Amino acid sequence: MTDRTILDLYRHDVDAPRGNHYSHWTPSGRRSLTTGEFLRRTCALADAFGALGVRPGDRVMLLSDDRPEWHMVDLAVLDLHAVDVPVYGTLTPAQIAYQVNDSGAKAAVAENAEQMRKFLSVRDACPSLEHLIQIEGPREPGVLDFEELATAERGGSEQRFWDRAAAIDERSLMTIIYTSGTTGEPKGVMLNHHNLVTNVLHTVRRVEGSRSDLALEFLPLCHVLERMVSYCYMWYSTSKAYCSVVHVGDLIGSIRPTIFTGVPRFYEKVQQKILDAVAAAPPVKRALFDWAHGVGREAALRRIAGRELSGTLGARHRLADRLVLSKVREGLGGRLRFCITGGAEMPLHVAEFFHSLGIWVVEGYGLTETSPVISANGAQPGSLRLGTTGRPLDNVEVKLAEDGELLVRGPSVMMGYWNKPEATAEVLDSEGWFRTGDIAEIDDDGFLLIVDRKKDIIVTAGGKNVAPQPIESLLKRSPYVDVAVLIGDRRPYVTALISPNFDELERWAEANRVVAADRADLIEQPRTRQLFGEIVDTINAGLARYEQIKRFRLLPIPLSIDGGHLTPTLKVKRRAVEGTFAHLIDHMYAESG
Repeated sequence: MTDRTILDLYRHDVDAPRGNHYSHWTPSGRRSLTTGEFLRRTCALADAFGALGVRPGDRVMLLSDDRPEWHMVDLAVLDLHAVDVPVYGTLTPAQIAYQVNDSGAKAAVAENAEQMRKFLSVRDACPSLEHLIQIEGPREPGVLDFEELATAERGGSEQRFWDRAAAIDERSLMTIIYTSGTTGEPKGVMLNHHNLVTNVLHTVRRVEGSRSDLALEFLPLCHVLERMVSYCYMWYSTSKAYCSVVHVGDLIGSIRPTIFTGVPRFYEKVQQKILDAVAAAPPVKRALFDWAHGVGREAALRRIAGRELSGTLGARHRLADRLVLSKVREGLGGRLRFCITGGAEMPLHVAEFFHSLGIWVVEGYGLTETSPVISANGAQPGSLRLGTTGRPLDNVEVKLAEDGELLVRGPSVMMGYWNKPEATAEVLDSEGWFRTGDIAEIDDDGFLLIVDRKKDIIVTAGGKNVAPQPIESLLKRSPYVDVAVLIGDRRPYVTALISPNFDELERWAEANRVVAADRADLIEQPRTRQLFGEIVDTINAGLARYEQIKRFRLLPIPLSIDGGHLTPTLKVKRRAVEGTFAHLIDHMYAESG
């Protein structure tokens, strides 16, 4: 069978039937589905969507945590030759309304009553939205019950499902994935079946999975990396466990996966939890861990280089693994063969830490616009180089522009941005080369190293894209804010440096009897901190959770052209600001909580 479409990849799952093929884990327990149960519900759902009027090319929005129903909706929509539009649960109602209206979504599926309220609150402003469907929980009038749609008896549904699947044009639009741009207005990345399927078929050559694996899905499936990897799991015919990213820390030990994907921030948190436990242990155990970790690191570097463990090192490593390293791995279930990471840069020391424990972490690089993988390390000795994102996939061409920007061409490059031909033309030339916006280097062995981001988009350690300028503009609407600079690229959360409008602030201080010796003293006054805290809180109320400013610092001096922090056109020189005030930035991220 030639794999042309996502439904062809799913067919591999169906052709390897088993019990407990799909399991959904929550703090209250586990629910499992057989291969046949999942298929029957997906087929019934496709028929139900068709009966609601979903036609080829129509858009269906999906807002849910990771669970089997996410893939049921995905596959059912694609089977109808329609287009799904997955979105993050952290979006605000206003952000959802924008994406509904921009995509022209005809129907929306939400996980529960809390998420459905977002759609209900903006429904009157979304004329294209005809149907609302809720997966679980109490429903408002007019909201359809997912369970009823997925269990409705319609004879011949499976045959209709596969007949429709066989007729899909692999070059047809299958999904719109919204990503932030420099203007802050989300851009809908258009991908077709061919984009994603070719990415899957070349990615699986780097890492080997099988039916005997248990893949854990907790990174949100609306994230293009987890979504593409989930299609790899279908191709492998692995069993799958789903859980929310909120609960994965508590559940992973019970789930006992052999494969999972996580953004770098997840690995950083796991590392810190392990190190905190070591720090709290008695001195003898701390010393034993340090010894075992050192042996593990030495052994890992040999394995990565493709060299065998033998002699004294082999014996020491077997002892270290038995006494310490295997027990640490038990915290992640004890069965991991390898893990995948992407969405942001993996700090080198974090990668080395996990390899030292005997957990092979495969880092890759890509963008939503490239479906997403451009390059990836491998799970075989000699195919991985720490500190890089691996070699480009075999079907991807890469080259560096004169300024070092990475350009990419290949079958996984997007069709374009939905409703934005000008934005498409800015990044995709007539020869098919896509401008990634990242500065890169390629070493003599072909491994790709991402050096810096060319534009100002912040990519947090959690892999979320944040456009800083619109948020900075919101802050500057306050008369007390002169300049604001958001920080957060490759960091766990967003923070801000705020240069006050001291003329206005000093007038406020006089009117409110806030006494200070000078400007440096004024910004440290509790009431001044409260004033700016309220400004930040007001802005945060209209932002998605991952965009919100978690901490801020007030600068004691105005940012200026003469000071080297502003260009002649009064644009912020971000690198200069971050360099001058590095101590304030470091302090914001050093704080606990």
